[in-house]
Amino acid sequence: MTYLPKHFEETDPAILHALVQANPLATWVVPQQGELLVNHIPLLLDADRGEHGTLIGHVARANPVWQALADAASVAIFQGPQAYVSPSWYPSKQVHGKVVPTWNYAVVHAHGVARCFDDRERLRALVTRLTAVHESPRAQPWQVADAPADYLDSMLSAIVGIEIPVQRWVGKWKVSQNRAKDDRLGVAQGLEELGTAQADAMALLVRNL
Repeated sequence: MTYLPKHFEETDPAILHALVQANPLATWVVPQQGELLVNHIPLLLDADRGEHGTLIGHVARANPVWQALADAASVAIFQGPQAYVSPSWYPSKQVHGKVVPTWNYAVVHAHGVARCFDDRERLRALVTRLTAVHESPRAQPWQVADAPADYLDSMLSAIVGIEIPVQRWVGKWKVSQNRAKDDRLGVAQGLEELGTAQADAMALLVRNL
């Protein structure tokens, strides 16, 4: 379970999906015999498959995680913008001083029972789709067909496909909702003055409350 105060909860599927699509590298946690297997793999969201969408990706065949699924619940965690928040940014600090540091972040948890597949044509279609998505910003995108056929076959033999039909989404947007408006504006300004991509992204979330 996730500690999730109501004012930090995000339930809009479009917002959750957007974070997943912008931050596809998931921390995927699978239980096995009293332990937790933790892997970091890029997952693509197929929003139209299943009631809540389906996540798809692949792991190395040498990775034991695909043999440990056995109908066990798993969770894929997607990390969005995050930033330290200094209490010096709150105007209320000058009024009463009752402020402390905190950390803002936006995360999505996708819960579901994963399953694996190793059908060669499905794997080829999967890596083709993943490649097309991630190469799309490039002026001259690399394509799966660019690799020699025998080399590609050997690479496909070394992976196992993973799909996770999502049973439940959990979104936590801790972006200063619990502060007064003046404090929120102070946080946004403080973040923007840092001039980093993460801080700018978090500042935008705070300003859009």
